[in-house]
Amino acid sequence: MNEHTNVFACAPIERNRDQFLRELLRELSAVLENTVGLDEAEGFISLVGARVGEMMNGEYRGAAGQSPLTLEQVADALVDLKRRIGGGFSVESLDESGITLVNTACPFGAYVRDRVSLCMMTSNVFGRIAADNLGYANVALEQTLARGDPGCRVVIRFDTTGSGRDYFG
Repeated sequence: MNEHTNVFACAPIERNRDQFLRELLRELSAVLENTVGLDEAEGFISLVGARVGEMMNGEYRGAAGQSPLTLEQVADALVDLKRRIGGGFSVESLDESGITLVNTACPFGAYVRDRVSLCMMTSNVFGRIAADNLGYANVALEQTLARGDPGCRVVIRFDTTGSGRDYFG
């Protein structure tokens, strides 16, 4: 039997699991946005974000050894979870009325560009964790890398004066 050598095994093809998953999500969001429209695409991605937010909230509550998390722990959890998946979030301000977070790096990398519906992952994960621990959250995505802004600015308010999406605990 002849020994076969795969000519692609050493080829300079840039492909790995992380890149593949980012491309997959980018193209999935594009198909949704182009097929059902941006609002409906955001709705579908919101459902996924809510489920992921519930899982992450459980992990952070378990790590803290308490339920619910405090305001400071919620802010720390939001920054930490984004750090773990390649985001660059930090707290700009924090008080009883809300948390403002800024971001310099998206976990989706360059693949988020022009895929605004993917930002619903951030909105829903943040909203779910904040509301489940603090009772209510209104999440406004004031700036996003997906829209071409130089960074993200996410404002989470704990009263009904916000202009974003409402989340209830």
